[in-house]
Amino acid sequence: MVSNRTMLMIGGAILTIWGVGTFYLNASPNGAPEQAQAQRAPQKAEYPVAELMKPGPLPEISSGSPDAPVTIIEYSSMTCPHCASFHKDPLPTLKTKYIDTGKVRYIIREYPLDNLAAAAFMLARCAGPEKTLPMIELLYAQQKNWALIEGSPLPALRKIIKVNAGIDKKAFDACLSDQKTLDKVLEVRKRGGEVFGVTSTPTFFVNGKVLKGGHSLADFEKLMEADLKK
Repeated sequence: MVSNRTMLMIGGAILTIWGVGTFYLNASPNGAPEQAQAQRAPQKAEYPVAELMKPGPLPEISSGSPDAPVTIIEYSSMTCPHCASFHKDPLPTLKTKYIDTGKVRYIIREYPLDNLAAAAFMLARCAGPEKTLPMIELLYAQQKNWALIEGSPLPALRKIIKVNAGIDKKAFDACLSDQKTLDKVLEVRKRGGEVFGVTSTPTFFVNGKVLKGGHSLADFEKLMEADLKK
């Protein structure tokens, strides 16, 4: 996990761009935001899919058929190493074997653990609807090159965004200054904690069944097995 010291440095860097009055997230020792901990609901083992799929403040970031028999929802933080590990493995195999074949719909939702994670999600959305998920995947693949470096992460993040999404410095700063989008990102996170008991990342809901932390492909297949046979 990213250390509290690093998160404080990240927070200061993002505040420099956003100015006075913006939000501030800081993780507690177990990696969960203190604000989210205070607001969280006791987490159940399973939630109704209809409740999980109620429209939120932002369009869903998803891939796969809306009619797939299984829906996997991931609450994720862009600076979370465990989330990056999931996107490296087993997500590519899940995609090839189940998402691309119409058996699974995958959705990723924002649950930033710090300011930098929120900024990365905002920048991914600013890339445009068709590029949002590919940008998220790219940022996870290159996480060590921007989220885990010493000093300010912003120059490295700006370079990645410019090269791969064509977002120049002016657009980069404008994206991070978009208070409405920030408010909606935080609303997604707030609902995850208040309604579904999310306190850490990654947290998955596999057709409503809760799966927390790093897991293998077999763990997902075990939860999906019954629904895929229907």
